[in-house]
Amino acid sequence: MGIWIELFSFQFMQRALLAGTIVGILCPTVGVFLVLKRLSMVGDTIAHVSLAGVLGGLLLRLDPILAALITAVVTAFGIEKVRRVFCDYAELALAIFTSVGLGLAVILFNVVKSSDTSVQSLLFGSIVSVTGRDIWVIWILGLTVLTVVLKFYREFFYLTFDEDGASLAGINTKLFNYLLLLMTASIVAVGMPIIGALLISSLFVLPVAASLVVSHDFKSTLIIANMVSIFSVYTGIILSYFYDVAPGGAIIVVMVGIMILMYLVKSFVFNNLKKARAGEGEGDEREDCSGYS
Repeated sequence: MGIWIELFSFQFMQRALLAGTIVGILCPTVGVFLVLKRLSMVGDTIAHVSLAGVLGGLLLRLDPILAALITAVVTAFGIEKVRRVFCDYAELALAIFTSVGLGLAVILFNVVKSSDTSVQSLLFGSIVSVTGRDIWVIWILGLTVLTVVLKFYREFFYLTFDEDGASLAGINTKLFNYLLLLMTASIVAVGMPIIGALLISSLFVLPVAASLVVSHDFKSTLIIANMVSIFSVYTGIILSYFYDVAPGGAIIVVMVGIMILMYLVKSFVFNNLKKARAGEGEGDEREDCSGYS
């Protein structure tokens, strides 16, 4: 018991858990819309370009989160613009921006004179890199995003499943597509310090993928995805403290483990039910046959 009291007495752990809470809620909440719109890789693209933005910010001596946020927002608008140019090949926009982001990041890595520790925290996250100021920024942006999702839930829901129908219903699909990407960009920017640029996009996809294994409707998918995400974030942060590993990697491994476990449990239950029903069917057949004799 004493070790847990000691664990949560550290300010850096308190800040990491506070940041992880809001990021763990935001990622799957927006991720559900992205995954069901077949835009799972948007977060990955924005994260790669944002990494280049953070490195550029370090070079110009700017705040890393501010640099990431500006780069992410510009990238989000660029993705939507290019996606509309290549209407029949919308995934080209993601490939183009991912390539540009990686290219710039590789160049800036060699230009920016950063320590190995700072570079590692950028890539994979760090539980000690989150400052009190970061917490304020993360929570303000996070609550803003959640407010937007709740206020325009119907519009985002309609847009996700039938964009043409939403347009005919009078919904400004262009505006809400931009808004969805803008929210994604904001989450990527604020989540990078704790999760890392290379892994933040996984929080948009993996909890939703795990949820889709067992859920049967949109609301249950959203709820289960959030539960998986929060549990994984807390567990990953605690594991990163005890075993001195990157929190981003620990969180992702926990998520993948949960997804596999949910699939195995579902398969086991489904197979048992199938066998039970088959047994009942055979019993009915035998009963019918004996009745005819």
